[in-house]
Amino acid sequence: MTAADSRARVVVDARVRQGWTRVRAAWFPILQASVAAAIAFAIARYAVGHPFPFFAPVCAWIALGFTTDRSVRRVAELAVGVAIGVALGDLLVHLIGNGAWQVAVVLFLAAIIARFIDRGQMLTTQAGVQALVIVGLPAISASGGPVGRWIDAAIGGAVALAVALLTPRDPRRHLRTLAHAAVEELAAMLRVLGRGLRSGSTADVQDALVRGRASQPALDEWSDTATNASELARVSPALRKYRDELAGLGGTAVLVDRAMRNARVLARRCRSAVDAQTHDMTTVADQVDATARATEELAAALGSGRDPERARSQLLAVSHALDPFELAARDWQVQSLVLLHRSLVVDLLEASGVSPSDARESLPEI
Repeated sequence: MTAADSRARVVVDARVRQGWTRVRAAWFPILQASVAAAIAFAIARYAVGHPFPFFAPVCAWIALGFTTDRSVRRVAELAVGVAIGVALGDLLVHLIGNGAWQVAVVLFLAAIIARFIDRGQMLTTQAGVQALVIVGLPAISASGGPVGRWIDAAIGGAVALAVALLTPRDPRRHLRTLAHAAVEELAAMLRVLGRGLRSGSTADVQDALVRGRASQPALDEWSDTATNASELARVSPALRKYRDELAGLGGTAVLVDRAMRNARVLARRCRSAVDAQTHDMTTVADQVDATARATEELAAALGSGRDPERARSQLLAVSHALDPFELAARDWQVQSLVLLHRSLVVDLLEASGVSPSDARESLPEI
């Protein structure tokens, strides 16, 4: 297997793992949104009598989306945006017809009205998009008179709001899943790096670096979701009780992202040292393996919502041993790897709940 093939395999494996993580987190919200769209379609067709209730399932699907981030405000914002766009588009098509300049007029008015109603960006975006769809959609798809499509959109929005109100949600569950997956990516990278250092395999060290780079989407998703959940908890009374933990997970996401960046720097430097084949990397490999085990424990703790006490203890043990002059008394290049490892461990210690000052003080003085 060539180096390019190996890198491609590592990237594909990472994408597959991250894809399955997203599927596990999203399959139930997707099922809910799909069922809600079907219910909205059935109400509009069989209860209201519209033969082509296109906008009923569209509005329900857009408003609910496919994530667990379903605040009532967000769902209402999207539903109202769709309803405004459909109503305005229908009205203007009947008054001025459709064409190039009508598209500009419809988009402008829809956005102005939406901005007047609320500051939400999603409301404005959906109002414009749905008004544009109305202008471009053949009139044959309309049913129920001049306000039929607006009624369909209102039905879809009402069904989405009902689902959002009646569905119990705990935003911590999704965040914990994302946290576990992201931190496990870091642990897996460190395991591969430790194996490469121990065996002197440049390919393994390169695979670790590629794996670290490929893990960035998982870290970004965790960070973005944590930010959104924290902002939602500040304004939602129902979620206020989760505010501290959500904020903590958001802060941890930043620290783990920093740790991953330091791990990638360490892997790049390790690649040069392994290429030289003139350094004893056993002690560095031992410490990297120990850090990987502690990171696995941290991933498990974050995923279950428990205090990462064991991970803290393991990381402190690694930190106490990271003395570059003891681990590599006469090899300045290996000493430089230990110094890089110290930065990584400090980030992980902070992610496990140790204060920045205590994390730095746990390192041997140099």
